Amino acid sequence: MAKGKISMLRSAAAGIDAVEAETRQSFARHTHDQFGIGLIYQGAQKSLSGRGMVEAGAGDMITVNPGEVHDGTPIGDAGRAWRMLYFDPSVIATAAEDISQGRAHSGEFTAPAFHDREVADHFRALFAAITDPTAMGDAIRHEEQLLLLLAGVLATGRRHQRERPATVTAAKTMIDDDPTAAITLADLAAEAGLSRFQLVRNFASAVGLTPHAYIVQRRIDLARRLIGGGVPLAEAAFAAGFADQSHMTRVFVSKYGLSPGIYAEAKK
Repeated sequence: MAKGKISMLRSAAAGIDAVEAETRQSFARHTHDQFGIGLIYQGAQKSLSGRGMVEAGAGDMITVNPGEVHDGTPIGDAGRAWRMLYFDPSVIATAAEDISQGRAHSGEFTAPAFHDREVADHFRALFAAITDPTAMGDAIRHEEQLLLLLAGVLATGRRHQRERPATVTAAKTMIDDDPTAAITLADLAAEAGLSRFQLVRNFASAVGLTPHAYIVQRRIDLARRLIGGGVPLAEAAFAAGFADQSHMTRVFVSKYGLSPGIYAEAKK
């Protein structure tokens, strides 16, 4: 396998992005503001997850929740290949409420890596349905495959989540409220009632990223949403708080594995 290629495919389903990758690339710690469900179909990888380090190989499913810090490194020299679907939180919330008959108003993926042939089959069916250019108007097919897939994923595993300290939550909320603001470490420390060192240490332990890394992540999340909404790249970079378009592009590629231009083209 060469260094690799990551492609974003046109999706017929609103609120769902489809990505296909074949790569030896290692991804640094990052987050998404969407839910992710994927299927590895070649090779293997290890990755940080909400449950610590996990490994997944060919035929295994992988998942990630919004804001969950993760990374990805191939196991062996051959790299790995996967297909991934990213879901806007509203898509998951609506499906979870439907699947639970109104008992759940939000969903959470509990198993970062698992093997289930039936779930994998549902994933393949949904991926094919929303990326098939000949079936772009087949909404019923998309909906039924989405519900079958999510029912399987949401039923898998149990969540073991550490409670985030209120002091860290206060600092994190300050960033989330306006990631483009010129926030200093002293500002965040004051909001949390901690020293700057205590803030950096506690934030990194609870969130998985330092405050600066988290700010950059939230800014690139904002840029992705703006680009997906048709905002020109240079304007999106400025609006998301980046120094210029080239800075945004470097971060975008490092986080998502593809350029903002390719992402914009796929969202048209």
